[in-house]
Parts: sequence; structure tokens; C-alpha cells
Amino acid sequence: MRRSFLLTNLFLAGLFFVLVGPAYGQQALPTPPPDDVSQPVKTFEVRLPVTVTRKKNELVSGLTRGDFIILEDGVEQEITFFSDEQTNPPVFVGVLMDTSPSTAGKLKFSKEAAKNFIYTVTRLRKDQAAFMTFDNEVLLHQDFTDKLDLLDRSVETVKKTGSQTALYDAIWTFSDEKLRNVPGRRVIVLITDGDDTFSRATIADAIDIAQRTETTIFGISTKAGFLGSVPGVEAGTVKDKGDKYLTRLCEETGGQAFFTGDMLELERAFKRISEELRGQYIVTYRPANQNYDGRERKIEVRFTDKSKTKGYNIRTKKSYRAIQDSLK
Repeated sequence: MRRSFLLTNLFLAGLFFVLVGPAYGQQALPTPPPDDVSQPVKTFEVRLPVTVTRKKNELVSGLTRGDFIILEDGVEQEITFFSDEQTNPPVFVGVLMDTSPSTAGKLKFSKEAAKNFIYTVTRLRKDQAAFMTFDNEVLLHQDFTDKLDLLDRSVETVKKTGSQTALYDAIWTFSDEKLRNVPGRRVIVLITDGDDTFSRATIADAIDIAQRTETTIFGISTKAGFLGSVPGVEAGTVKDKGDKYLTRLCEETGGQAFFTGDMLELERAFKRISEELRGQYIVTYRPANQNYDGRERKIEVRFTDKSKTKGYNIRTKKSYRAIQDSLK
């Protein structure tokens, strides 16, 4: 799997519009006309992993379907599915590790961190994990599996670093080619220490494909080093453009970014992600506006009980684009 995937996708997209563009362009929407009763009208739904916390970032459990209201562009929507810690579907998590030049001195530790996280997050006979690296190339080392020995060996095969950082390409590739059709919750965990320097995809492209495939992104920044804090860098703070972009990637897909300063903080971040995936609520709703109009639609999740607003925080993805896509 290499970075040529975008060129291939663009070529196929161009060929599609050359062949059918004139006829397709006459339709306002990609649905059959009202008088065509030969085909059923399809509806689409939006799935939201929802995390609820209170003071000190403590996860809140025990909530029910009736505790939530979903708003799309300010209009209340119909909730069609709800699950909690006891009934949630399995997690399919991709661990994407940065192997750009700046990671050379901490490659061994990054590998250990990736393996430890995989062991923590993968519940036997339920969840599955995959492992990918990105530098000037995007390489899948192990496809989804629940076999920890295969995942362990795939991490150990990483021996050297590349020459650039294609972070956004890695997100696009993994979301589009691996997460699109998995039968469960879709998660990416990024382990990275730097800015994107090589992708054809942009940050907007990466966010868009993650939202379209209902993928939640968590980011672990290793910029501050592992043998104690780097002089002038305070753990847990956002310092530069790359940090802000990583935060944006995570927040707009419903995840969270962690900025670690030492080994202990890194372990806590991985533990936090694992606990959050266990304690999420999955809320699915059917948009009242079923038109694939290509617009960005804003999402807001609220409590039905306004008294819970104070002291509680709800985190989920903030928006999506209404375009037709193929998901399980």
C-alpha cells in the first residue's frame, strides 16, 4: 500500500465523471424520481461515539437513550440506535506510527508503546487491531486481527525510518481502505512527533474521510521526548502549528489529543484511550434532511435534563458532509 492511492482514486473519479457526468449532472439528487416506485428509497443514518465526562475528566457511566438529544443544524433529530459499555459493538483500531527521521532516536520506545497499547485495547475474541507506519511511504504491516502474536511481530518488523512525514495520507489510506467496511466502531490512534511534510492529502481531506467513515482519531504526540521533559517544553500543552493540527484532527472526529512529556504520561494517555473506548455511548440518528446535498452539517449532542449541563462535558464529532458513501 503506497502513496499512489490518491492518484489512483483521482484518476478513477475523473473517469467516472467523463463517462456519466453529463447525465448525472441533470439530477439534483442521486435518488430516483418520486414517481419511480420500482426501487426502494434508501435512507442514511449518522453514528456518533459519545464520551461523557465530569470534573477531573472522570468518565460518566449509566446514562440511557433518553438522556440525550441530537441536533443537526439546530434541529432535533430522531435517535434510532443506542448502546453503552455493556452492549457496544466491537472496536476496530488502527495504530498508525510515525517513522519519519525525527523518530530515529526513539523508535524502540515507540514500538514498545504501540505494542503495549494494542495489548491494552484489544479484548480477546471481540476487538481487532491493525498496524501501519508512515514516513515518505504509507505501509500496512498487519491487517485487522485479534491475534496478539501477529500484531507483536508486525511491530517488530519496523527497523528503520524514512525521509518524510505523510501523516494525512496515512489517515486517508487507512480510513478509506481498511475502516470503511469493518462491522464495528472505527478508531485510529496516531503516534507521532511532528508535522506533516509529505502528504498529497490535506488536513481537511483527512478530517473529511474520517468523518465520512465514522472514524474517531486519537493522537499521541511524542514530541516532548521520553527520558524526561525536553527543555522549554511543558508536558500536556499545545505549543506549535503541528500540535494545533493534531488537536483539530482529533476534536473534529470526536477524539482527543495527548501531549506527553515522559514515559509515565505516555502510559497514562494510552490507558485513558482504552478506558474511553470501553465507556463510550454509541448514538445513531436518522437525519430529517435525507438529501445528499454535499453541505457540511453541524452536530450537537445535549442532555435532555438541563441540570446535568453544569459540571458535565459531552464530546463527539462536530460535523459531517452530506455526501453519498458506502459503509457497512
